[in-house]
Amino acid sequence: MQTQGLTQLASTLLLSLSLATATAADDQFKDIEIQTTGVGNGIYMLTGKGGNIGVSTGTDGVFLIDDQFAPLSEKIKAAIAALSDQPVRFLLNTHWHPDHTGGNEDMGKTGTVIVAHNNVRKRLAVDNFIEMFGLEAPATDITGLPVITFDSSLTFHLNGGEIIVSHVSNAHTDGDSIVWFRNANIIHTGDIYFAGMYPFIDTNSGGSLEGTINALEQVLAMSDDKTVIIPGHGPVSNKSSLLAYTDMLKTISSTLRKMIAGQSTLEQIQAAEPTRDFDGNYGDGFIKNTAFVDMLYQDMVQD
Repeated sequence: MQTQGLTQLASTLLLSLSLATATAADDQFKDIEIQTTGVGNGIYMLTGKGGNIGVSTGTDGVFLIDDQFAPLSEKIKAAIAALSDQPVRFLLNTHWHPDHTGGNEDMGKTGTVIVAHNNVRKRLAVDNFIEMFGLEAPATDITGLPVITFDSSLTFHLNGGEIIVSHVSNAHTDGDSIVWFRNANIIHTGDIYFAGMYPFIDTNSGGSLEGTINALEQVLAMSDDKTVIIPGHGPVSNKSSLLAYTDMLKTISSTLRKMIAGQSTLEQIQAAEPTRDFDGNYGDGFIKNTAFVDMLYQDMVQD
């Protein structure tokens, strides 16, 4: 993918994901503040640097979803302590990327039980290399590996409700999970949903556009007009916004597939500006329109 779009995409991802190997003294983290947003029923979203964190509090202890980067662990723990005096009993990784699992080793050392899909443990246990971006992700120490893994789904009975974790196949990666707080009507999507921005789909880790759309439709089927949705990145959302996002992906996918079937080159597709109608709503994230088209094109021509 030798285009301006790839350069733009690679630089933003390298900047973001390479932070996983940074030390606590890095300037990139010292001024980061963890912000807390209540979403109801003792459930919160924490934001800082990296993927959105979910927190469920109650008498049974804290249930945590993702943990951002290692240098932020103490700040994240402080934010959790302000919400609950209970220990973090469980940590659920929605997928393997460093901006969602960087704090695993620190959490594991404190006795937190880490849970994830089978493929998340497999990827975290070895050195990873995302060829498309030239990104090396070192293996996680055993203290940060999931100790409970699953294939399709599992349910936690905690804090007065059910937390249903479901694997969605080949979406953002090959190990994605969505987390449904059924009684509270709240869903954490992980990175299958980038609210208000074009997504990154990690095809090098088994992700695909088709799988992402299928996963989004699964979330939509679980939702109603009152469902609160915590995305992997972006602000707290709802079913209406998720539906618009899903329709955006379907429309752009359809357009690209028709152009590819018609033998259009990538340069011709870029010149046609297939994302033009959506750039105003989704083009201001860390992946810009041309990089997004490059990424989808490469995914589709490999089908």
